[in-house]
Amino acid sequence: MLTQIAISALSAAFVLPQLRYEQNALEPVISRETIEYHYGKHLQAYVNTLNTLVKDTDYGKMTLEDIVRTAPAGPVFNNAGQVLNHALYFEQFRPVAATGKSSVPQGRLAEAINAAFGSFDVFKEKMNTAAITLFGAGWAWLAQDEKGGLVIVQCPNAGNPVTSGLVPLLCFDVWEHAYYVDYRNRRADHVAALWQIIDWDVVASRMK
Repeated sequence: MLTQIAISALSAAFVLPQLRYEQNALEPVISRETIEYHYGKHLQAYVNTLNTLVKDTDYGKMTLEDIVRTAPAGPVFNNAGQVLNHALYFEQFRPVAATGKSSVPQGRLAEAINAAFGSFDVFKEKMNTAAITLFGAGWAWLAQDEKGGLVIVQCPNAGNPVTSGLVPLLCFDVWEHAYYVDYRNRRADHVAALWQIIDWDVVASRMK
């Protein structure tokens, strides 16, 4: 997982996670231009800032998730949260033209979704609503609780479900920089389109 390679053993620094696809591979859902800005500039800036903030501190010896779990509100938490969130976000996508990938969850993940929400369609509706109605910037998450059940949570700004003891599985980024180049102010259209590029194998692999 991307979150597992965020620390370099050689440099003891957080590094920009590598994409699993070409920068134009998510078009037309997410354009190359958006990837260039969102991944190449915004995420890189969070990584760079986090490295500056944690240098010569105890945080520099911690994993990304542990920083997010323990850091108080403020710059370290904000930047660590955004690095973690974006690592999970960019990892969960597959190229539009990918073959051999199911467009819906399978196996244990599908069973958990049905148990929690009744059906995949109801889950989609609730996830869309969480993303669309989140006020301001932030994230909508599908997460797993300690009993293995699934929940949908809204996290403003750099929030991540790990701070509530949950396991993050799937996320929709509704900061404007995630969609404004391609969709302008049409957040709902952006959210609706994301379902075309979810790699459900990656999402399922995050379950405990």
